[in-house]
Amino acid sequence: MVAGVCYGVVANNLPSASDVVQLYKSKGITGMRIYFPDGNALRALSGSNIKLIIDVGNDQLANLAASASNAAAWVKANIQAYQGLTIKYITVGNEVSGGDTQLILPAMKNVNSALSNVGLGGIKVSTAVQSGVTAGFPPSRGTFSASHMPPIAQYLASTGAPLLANIYPYFSYKGDTTNIRLDYALFTAPGTVVHDGVSGKDYQNLFDALVDTMYSALESAGAGSVGIVVSESGWPSAGDPVATAGNAQTYNQNLIDHVGKGTPKRPGTIETYIFAMFNENNKTGLETEKHFGLFNPDKSPAYPIRF
Repeated sequence: MVAGVCYGVVANNLPSASDVVQLYKSKGITGMRIYFPDGNALRALSGSNIKLIIDVGNDQLANLAASASNAAAWVKANIQAYQGLTIKYITVGNEVSGGDTQLILPAMKNVNSALSNVGLGGIKVSTAVQSGVTAGFPPSRGTFSASHMPPIAQYLASTGAPLLANIYPYFSYKGDTTNIRLDYALFTAPGTVVHDGVSGKDYQNLFDALVDTMYSALESAGAGSVGIVVSESGWPSAGDPVATAGNAQTYNQNLIDHVGKGTPKRPGTIETYIFAMFNENNKTGLETEKHFGLFNPDKSPAYPIRF
């Protein structure tokens, strides 16, 4: 059972926001991540009971880091202005890189204060990272290779918020096809592929290994109490020899069926959001970026999937 699906809108042919919300409800999808406070989506979501992750947008980091009053104004315009929403997390930065990483923590602190000051302290503030912020193998040896991460991890421990992590076995596989087996990435390996000789844990799929590497990094930063929400995971269905509808269906269906079990290090449900709801034709970069959707813009399934 997954928690939700990411609703990206980098396309010129998608259904209206109200139609999208109805599609989520008709498929029994109970959670959504949006990548900026999209007024059309937030109005359509009112009263839907769909649980939300709302990103501030990376273009807002400098503004939010600059002052508490900027954060208060952002919260007023983008959170308080909408009624009838169930907001779980606000994501301050998505896979931020370069010098902007220094803006994440001050922006998080300002947004947290702004929410608390208007009685919305129940909304947890975090940031979303990708596996590149960690290093180490096997999973029990995971550490943060990015120097901005330990202070963020320690701050999350102090607020009780989880770390949001975008976990993509597809990209790990593509980055090292010599050493990573496709079945390990697709949840189809028949048995143990990686034995962690330090922890004694056995890994049959790469998703668990990536998540547990992130958990080990949190522990190494003195933030072992911080949970992980998988804020994106998915597999493209076109644009590359292993990006097929069959592999995308296999990965996402196995992900849905797997996340209720947890990882070897942390058994229990992993709150997970699939990327993405729709194929997005205006995405830039590799051709595969346009083909992560569970659905086509006409709302037909890109391939069959059971939620």
